[in-house]
Amino acid sequence: MVETFLFQGLPAQRQRIGLDTSVFIYFLEAHPRYGAWCASLFDLIERGQNAAVTSTITLLELLVQPYRDQRDELAQKIFALASTYPKLEWIPLTMNLADRAAELRARYRLSTPDAIHLATAIGHKAVRFYGNDRGLRRVKEIECILVEDLI
Repeated sequence: MVETFLFQGLPAQRQRIGLDTSVFIYFLEAHPRYGAWCASLFDLIERGQNAAVTSTITLLELLVQPYRDQRDELAQKIFALASTYPKLEWIPLTMNLADRAAELRARYRLSTPDAIHLATAIGHKAVRFYGNDRGLRRVKEIECILVEDLI
């Protein structure tokens, strides 16, 4: 039997969404609390029901721990995720995105990575941003969904 929470907060079909690094981590590591919900989200992306965007900064953040722990198999799994989801777009940091991120960081006192992720989502027409940082609740430019609020 599928738990009801797996469907709570999922985007409507064809909604373009932005993803924070935490969502990837919960999915890749099968997090005990958030993993199943994140797997449902990635399933929608994989099946093409939703397009998703994330910054290439996400890849940097995802690879640090596997490299630190010399876990090459996990690094390869991350690269596979990055390259096998056709509806998941990895956006490089540009001058315009950096400028928008600086504005968001100044206005909402966000961390630099969070501001970059949000600027990427907003700049690429996402209607929702999924993460798990409570500071996202202050952001007004895009609907921010905290995974912890859904479970």
